[in-house]
Amino acid sequence: FRNEGSLTSTLRTLLFFTTLMITLPVGLYFSSKAYVFEGSLGMSDRDSYFYAAIVAVVTVHVVLALFVYVAWNEGSRQWREGKQD
Repeated sequence: FRNEGSLTSTLRTLLFFTTLMITLPVGLYFSSKAYVFEGSLGMSDRDSYFYAAIVAVVTVHVVLALFVYVAWNEGSRQWREGKQD
């Protein structure tokens, strides 16, 4: 039964980061383009596309790094629990 809980936890984590990977970069791209770069900073349409794309790429990398960190810690925790048996 421990493996079922572990599998559920792993799938929940994967689903969470998949959702973040899809929504966060796209949302930050459009919101930073419209509100930050064009609205607040007054950049041209062409420049705002470029900088908003950079924001989206950095966001993808941050989400991937967080996923690797969480997966690494979850894997090491499960390994320690399994080793105690």
